[in-house]
Order: sequence, then structure tokens, then C-alpha cells
Amino acid sequence: MIAVTALVRSVSDVVSSSFLLSPRRKACLMLSVVLKQIVARGLLDVLREFSDNENDFISVMETVARMSEDGEPTVRAELMEQVPNIAMFLHESQPNFPAAFSRYLVPIVVRYLTDPNNQVRKTSQAALLVLLEQGLICKGDVESKVCPVLLDLTEPSSDDDYKIEAVAIMCKLVTMLSRDTVEQLLLLRFCELCSDARLFQVRKVCAANFGEFCSIVGQDATEKLLMSKFFDLCSDSLWGIRKACAECFMIVSNSTSPGVRRSKLSPLFISLISDQSRWVRQAAFQSLGRFISTFANPSSTGLYFREDGTLLEVPRCPSDRPPQANQDGRSTPSLESMSRGASSADSAHTPPRERREGLACHHSNPAPPAAAHGRSKETEHTDDNFNSFHYWRPPLPDISEELEILKAEAPRGQPGRVTEGGAGSEEEMACLEPATSSQIQKVLDCLQPHMDDPDVQAQVQVLSAALKAAQLESQTEAEGPSDSQPPEVGDGVESSPGGKTTELSDEPPSQQAGEPAPTGEQEHTQVEVEEMETEARESPPDSPVLNVIPQPLLDQYLSMTDPARAQTVDTEIAKHCAFSLPGVALTLGRQNWHCLKDTYETLATDVQWKVRRTLAFSIHELAVILGDQLTAADLVPIFNGFLKDLDEVRIGVLKHLYDFLKLLHAEKRREYLYQLQEFMVTDNSRNWRFRYELAEQLILIIELYGHYDVFDYLRQIALTLCSDKVSEVRWISYKLVVEILQKMYACGAHDLGLNFINELVVRFCHCPKWVGRQAFAFICQTIVEEDCMPMDQFAQHLLPSLLSLSSDPVANVRVLVAKALRQSVMEKGKERLASDASAYSDELEETVTALQADKDRDVCFFASLDPSRALMDTAALI
Repeated sequence: MIAVTALVRSVSDVVSSSFLLSPRRKACLMLSVVLKQIVARGLLDVLREFSDNENDFISVMETVARMSEDGEPTVRAELMEQVPNIAMFLHESQPNFPAAFSRYLVPIVVRYLTDPNNQVRKTSQAALLVLLEQGLICKGDVESKVCPVLLDLTEPSSDDDYKIEAVAIMCKLVTMLSRDTVEQLLLLRFCELCSDARLFQVRKVCAANFGEFCSIVGQDATEKLLMSKFFDLCSDSLWGIRKACAECFMIVSNSTSPGVRRSKLSPLFISLISDQSRWVRQAAFQSLGRFISTFANPSSTGLYFREDGTLLEVPRCPSDRPPQANQDGRSTPSLESMSRGASSADSAHTPPRERREGLACHHSNPAPPAAAHGRSKETEHTDDNFNSFHYWRPPLPDISEELEILKAEAPRGQPGRVTEGGAGSEEEMACLEPATSSQIQKVLDCLQPHMDDPDVQAQVQVLSAALKAAQLESQTEAEGPSDSQPPEVGDGVESSPGGKTTELSDEPPSQQAGEPAPTGEQEHTQVEVEEMETEARESPPDSPVLNVIPQPLLDQYLSMTDPARAQTVDTEIAKHCAFSLPGVALTLGRQNWHCLKDTYETLATDVQWKVRRTLAFSIHELAVILGDQLTAADLVPIFNGFLKDLDEVRIGVLKHLYDFLKLLHAEKRREYLYQLQEFMVTDNSRNWRFRYELAEQLILIIELYGHYDVFDYLRQIALTLCSDKVSEVRWISYKLVVEILQKMYACGAHDLGLNFINELVVRFCHCPKWVGRQAFAFICQTIVEEDCMPMDQFAQHLLPSLLSLSSDPVANVRVLVAKALRQSVMEKGKERLASDASAYSDELEETVTALQADKDRDVCFFASLDPSRALMDTAALI
């Protein structure tokens, strides 16, 4: 230690000497620089050697501090490169030296940020980022030592080079700091830098990192302080700055409220798409789909992304009461069940009033005190998965008691229709019905040209039910209903919170016309029907019914498949459109799929295989978004086309084959059993990863089919893959064989399982090639470890063949036999073998003893290995 310290001091003294002008002295100087660099590289080893002694440790750290003041830039740069490693060592030794890093190294890093040498500054910046990423600098040092230096370097009077570098390091630093630190120390300075009129490099760095600042400071600060700066950057005179804004547009949009996103950011993005610079337009179109995805609302789409990227259905909010507490005996249906029209069979026998009481929601208007007093129990519950497309209005509260009170107070002879206030003349009530029926009929006429859309069909079904109910009630009124029998609540009359009567249809949106209605649904008032009529007339057929996103954004996205765009914007614009299409579809929802259907079909037939490949990799996610009905109608034909495409496209389908098939109905899924064999044929026979992926998918697909289908179709594919030329494919295929056998016994198909076992014995155990016999040993071991079949069946049908391989002439076969017998069969099945097949148990002991005395040392090792030790991976031997 003393020698190292003395060496550093002597070298420093030589460097500081002024008598270094002669050639000989210059040679000494070069030698001293090299020596100091060597010392800098060895500082970590020196610290580890003398860290037990506090005095020696402090001497080394003081030496480091003196070396940091060396006049040679290469020495300072070399020292700075060692700082992250030294900091990690000090962090691990923190109990012994808690303040060493903050006292000695942090000042060096901060001081080098202002070093006159460019190499030293770059090295210190890189070291600072590493220290922050590893969490080695405490929050106090960042706020008191690092940030003040960065603020000084970004002052308007600061040097240009220092300022540009400081802005870059500050923007990278912000992602590693807390929100409070950024808002208190860096936010205002960042706003000033965004408006730097002298250095465009500063504005460009700010534009490129604008999204990170927005995501850190949150929505309020973004809208109050940063939004105006973002508008200025998007209209900057330099196209590079506008391009950087287009690239970070999605992150900025995620940090704003839906109102700001729609009213301010959408027009701003349209201006970037129409920019005079082709590079800006290119970046904007690449970000268009991602920007549209920020409009997605899980409450309306019914889907959300988990942290691992899995797309799931939004879980239904639990009601205040358990599901069985509903008077109709049914729990609240989910979004998927509502879209499919699924309902309980018991609901057909449930009185209408009880059924509607089960639909009451807590967020509806509260009932009057009189009704609250009359009810002994609350029957309302919450369903946040409400879909306005199916219901067109929030669910209504249960006001059956109020209706009975109002009817009792109404004048004798008044028709059965009741307003909320109990007022209104007979003429007003009588004239309401003809107007409602005529308006409903007009809407039906407007929707007839769009009957190809399943969503429009659902609307027509609801309106047809409403029209039938209105016509039946008009006939009842013409016959003169008795005053002594007021209408029931479930007969199609309900009072809306707005004081107008509301028709209730007993037929759900998804139910086929003419079928008995199991539940009651709300019908539309005259005003609502007029609004629907206006919307149906004014909006084009392909416009989003729910107005989820601004129409100009959707129009620009749909234009990305235009061949002219490839010439004027980007040759790969269709690929970017295909890449972001699932996100756009999720935002629009399955009810607006008709807006994207033609675009998707155009992309699926694009001449560029990269575009089709992109769609193939995401078709399973799109199937989750659209649901089973639209998937079967629109995606299955495209999926079938991808199956016959190039291998580069087919691999996208193959990688998610299980994910797509599980979304199909059993009958449709079974059709693909005949096509699985086609994956064995590839354009290039050396593309073994294609067959490997097929085996992996077949392991998952087994659960989707019955044991007969697995035996008839998947078994032959698995056996073919087991004979592949590539060992990796064979190894995964052996696991597939074991899964098939487990399927047979799990389903009780012991006859099929026995037939499969006999085939395995003939094909592998008696194989003339040693690779096949080795595979048989591995399969037997896996069967025992996975408990694929009863142990007595294994002892009867597989164990004799396995024992016969113990005398195989190939050592590699005996190695796996020894491993299977010692680590699996004897360990897991010894007791059952002793009770069920004592003859095989004795033979098993004799075989293992013989293998322990084998002439090959590897065989002896596995035969003598303690079963309690971790199983060794022998995949490399197969």
C-alpha cells in the first residue's frame, strides 16, 4: 500500500515539475503518464486489498482525489472510467465506509462535468448515468451537488458546448429522479430551454425528450406549463425539431386529459401530418396509430393490457351484494356475455318486475323517500362494464313503487302512460304514441342499407322490438283498458330521470328477432329516437358510431394504405399501418370494426411480405379485441390465407397458433386439424426453428382437442418431428410425445394409450440407430417425472423395454438409462413397484447395480448419483 501511494506521489511530483522541456524530460513525462494510467486502472484492486484497514483505505481515497486533479486529460479520463466500479465496491462495503463515496467520488464526477477537455466531460457524463441507473448516488447528493451544476451550465450566459451537453444529461437524468425533484429543480429550467432562440441544438434535445418530462411531472404540470412549449416546438422553423415532436407525440398524449387530447393535440397532430417536410410527415404517420391508441378507454372497449402485455377483459366490479342476492337468481352479465346475448334459462320464467329490479344501478338517480321507506332491501348493484352501444343510455333506477303511487294519484280514466310528475293531459299522452312509432320506423328505414354490419343488426333488433311493443300498446289503448288494472312495471313503461316516459323492450340487443325475450330492456324516448335518426342520416356509413376518436385522425390512418402515400411519404408506411392496427382497433372497439375492415383486408393482401408478416404476428391479439363472432367472419379467412403464405409470414401465425385457435368455436377449431400437417413443409428444409416452434405450439394445442383427435392427427406429427435431423427439434418433440400420452390417460383412453406405447417401443426402443434408443430412455424418464400414467401400467408396458437397454452397446444410451432408472424410476416409483410388480422391482435393483459397475465412467456416475441431488440436464446428449 505504501509503495503504491509513494508511486503515485512520485509520479505526480514529476509531472508537476517545470523542468520538462528537453526530449529526455518529455520521455519521462510520457512514462509518468503511462504509470499513472496503470495506477488508475489498479485502484479497485488496491481498495479491495486494503479495505480492512481504515487508515489505508482513507490514504487510497485521498490518492484518488489527488489524481483527479492531474493535468493530463488521459489520466483524468482513465480515472473517471474506474469510478462506477469503485462506487459499486463502496456500495457493497457501505457499513464500513458509509460516507466515502459521497465525500470523495461524487465531487470528482460533478467537477468533471465542467472539465475543459471534451473526452473527460463525456466520460464523466457516462459515469454519472451509470451511477444513477444503479442507484449509487443518494437523493441528497443529486439535489445538492448534481442538479446545481446542471442548472449553472444551462444558464443563458453559459458556453454553448457546455449548455448543449448539460441539456442532454439533464434530459436523461430526469427519468431517474422523483417527480418532486424534477418539479422543484428542473421543470422551469426545461421550459426556458424549450424556448431557447439562439441554439437550435438545445431545442432539438428538449423536443426529443419532451415526452419523458411529461410522463414524470404528470397531467397538471404538463397542461399548465409544458403544453404551450410543445405547441411552439411543433411549429418550429427547423424540420428536425418538428420531427422529434412527432416521434414523442404518444407519450405527451398519455400525460394529458381526454379533453385536451381531443381538442388541442388532435389538430396539432393533423398539422404535423400535413407538414411541408417529408421527414416530418413520415414520423407523424409512424406515430399516428400510437397516438390514436391513447384515446382507448377500457370502460368502453371492455379490454385492457396487463403489465406483461397480455390483453384481458376488464374485470367486472363486484356488486354490493353477492351475485346470488339478485332477485332473479342471476349475477350481472359481463360485457362478453352481453355482446353474445347470453342469458340464463331461468330468466324466461322470472317476472318482469323482478328482472328489472336486478338491473338497477347505484349511479342512477336516488328514489324518493316514499319509495325508500317502502323497500325493505336494496336491490341495486354496480356494473362498470356498461356498454352504451348495447343500451344507449345509463340503466334506470327501480321506481316501481313510485309508479304505483303516481298511478293511484292519477285521475280516473287517464291512459296507462305515466309521466314522472304525474301530470299531463290525455291529449298529450295520446299523441305521444303515434309519433314514437313513426320515428322508430324512420330509423329502421335509415339502417336498412347497413344491414351487413352485425352492430347495425343489433340496433335493428332492438328497434324492432320497440316498434312491436309500441304497436301492441296502441292496440290495447284503442280497446280501452280497464282503469282498475294499472299497467305493470314490466309491460314496457318506465319513467326516465328527465321526466319523460321511456319504452322498455323485453328483447335484448343480441337476441334474434321473433324469439321469446328472457329479460326486459329500456326502449327509447321520442327525443332519443330523433337523435339516432339524425346521426344515422348525417354520419357516413364508415364513421365511428360512438365518436371515439376525431374523424380526421381516422381518415388519415385509413389513407395509409393508399399507394400514393408510399411515394410521397414513406415506402414502408403500410408496414407502420399494420403494426399499429391492433391498437387502433382496440380504441375503436369491436362495434366500430367496420371502419377498419377494408383497411385490414387491403393490408392482408399487400405485395410486401413484411406487411403481411406484421399482421400475422398480431392476428391473435386482434381476435381478442373483436370477439369470436367477428373473428369467425372476418379474421378466419385472412388467417387461412396466411397459412399458405411465405415462411416469413407463416411463422407469425405459427408462433401464436394456440392463442388464435383457443378463441374459435370447437367446430371451427377442428377444421384446422387437417392443416397442421402443412406446417411440416417449409420453403427451406434447413429452417429447423420453424419445426421447433411447431412442436412447442402442439404441446399447448393438445388441450384444445379431444383425445381421439389428438391420437388421429397430432400423434403422427409428433412422431415425425421425433425423427428430425436437428437435435433441438427432436428434444422438444419427445416432450410433445409425453404430453400426448398424458392426454390419453387423463381422458381415460387407456386403449389408445396402450397402442401409443406399443408404437413408441417399436419405433424407439427397437430402433437400429442409437439416437432412437436414447430417446426412448429420455421419454420413459419424463413419463415418470410428469406422472403421465399409473406406475403399474408403466412397470408392465415400458419398464421391461427400458431395462433391456441397460446392456446397449452404445455408452450414450446407457448413460440416459442409468439416469432414468436411478433418478426417476427408483426415486418416484420404488414403493409402488415393490407392491405391484415385485419381479420388476428386483430386476430394477439388479440393473442399477450392474450399471454402477459399468466400464464407462459416465454410466457409473449417473447410476451411482444420489437421487436427492438436482437433476442434471441431459438435453445436450440427445
